[in-house]
Amino acid sequence: MPYSNSYTKNVDDTNCNRIAEFQKVSFAEFQRAIIDILGQVYQDKDNLIKDMYERVSIPSRATKGSAGYDFITPFGINLYPGETIKIPTGIKVKIDDGWVLQIYPRSSLGFKYRTQLDNTVGIIDSDYYNSDNEGHIFIKLTNDSKEEKTINISAGQKIVQGIFYKYGITYNDDNTKLRHGGIGSTGE
Repeated sequence: MPYSNSYTKNVDDTNCNRIAEFQKVSFAEFQRAIIDILGQVYQDKDNLIKDMYERVSIPSRATKGSAGYDFITPFGINLYPGETIKIPTGIKVKIDDGWVLQIYPRSSLGFKYRTQLDNTVGIIDSDYYNSDNEGHIFIKLTNDSKEEKTINISAGQKIVQGIFYKYGITYNDDNTKLRHGGIGSTGE
């Protein structure tokens, strides 16, 4: 049957599953991450870190038909060609079992600047929510510009998008291990 413009659905009656909830990490976790990543210069700058924390917003979709949930940066970034930065988003996500959140660079940053995630695609498993760092989602971006373009990203600007996917396991999978950490913790 050909596509018809006369048939539309509301978001509530689509085939989309409601399977996750984004939340902010605690201020203590966010503060620890900022000091760890941006340096000890922030050690006694509680008000500056609180301002960043207040800018953290729950990821959302730009439109009803968008698949990706946009994540923002809580602080401004100037990323020169070849440079990399690790960004604490201040966000965690509670995901139903059988689902995964995959993180991709925003199309505009990739297209204009060759901005790339250092791990190509970020994978946020459902059990990461219970990890030692509260399931805090970090983004590591690299400016891979071949045209010597500097990326200027303002605080509160969208940097990556996350899309939820259903996944399966094999019939003979009997894994019962529990996660305790973040990147690399499941490879031990």
